[in-house]
Amino acid sequence: QVQLVESGGGLVQAGGSLRLSCAASGRTSSPSSMSWYRQAPGKQRDLVASISWGGTINYVDSVKGRFTISRDKTKNTMYLQMNSLKPEDTAVYYCKAAYGLYAYWGQGTQVTVSS
Repeated sequence: QVQLVESGGGLVQAGGSLRLSCAASGRTSSPSSMSWYRQAPGKQRDLVASISWGGTINYVDSVKGRFTISRDKTKNTMYLQMNSLKPEDTAVYYCKAAYGLYAYWGQGTQVTVSS
């Protein structure tokens, strides 16, 4: 069973930075891709950024130029560096890992940006 452990969320003022981490364990193989999603209160869960194990990266337009996704293959860990945070970035951030047709989710970490 795959386990995803997220960390790095918290409270920050607008313009500040946070770095989220997501460590995957429980499988000997590496995930084919990993992604960050976020869900604000009363809204659906939306994709923020994704990275394939081959290195292909995608961002939602609203975070381009502010967020950077990366991964450490040796640790099966993914990161999300979030700079120039805005109040509208406030949400629970979830990590997702895909192993072929199977997808696994982390428990989520709260990010709150105060104005």
